[in-house]
Amino acid sequence: GLIDEKIICMHGGLSPDIKSMDQVKRIVRPTDVPDAGLLCDLLWADPDKDLTGWAENDRGVSWIFGDDVVNSFLNDHEMDLVCRA
Repeated sequence: GLIDEKIICMHGGLSPDIKSMDQVKRIVRPTDVPDAGLLCDLLWADPDKDLTGWAENDRGVSWIFGDDVVNSFLNDHEMDLVCRA
């Protein structure tokens, strides 16, 4: 979800597929979760403090991402915080 266009909240993490917040807003709910893509990543991606960039997730689905990805995302989308469960 989005709070005041400044905070993004999700169960999992970021996705390399996010280009705009409109993509997140257009996700139809309820829905089945695909094995890959934006919705899958919002649910299953994980941060990794020791990583730079993106890498495959040990879960066998989605990605892991580094602090640089978070900082770039916040800057690109003029947001203040990523909050994950």
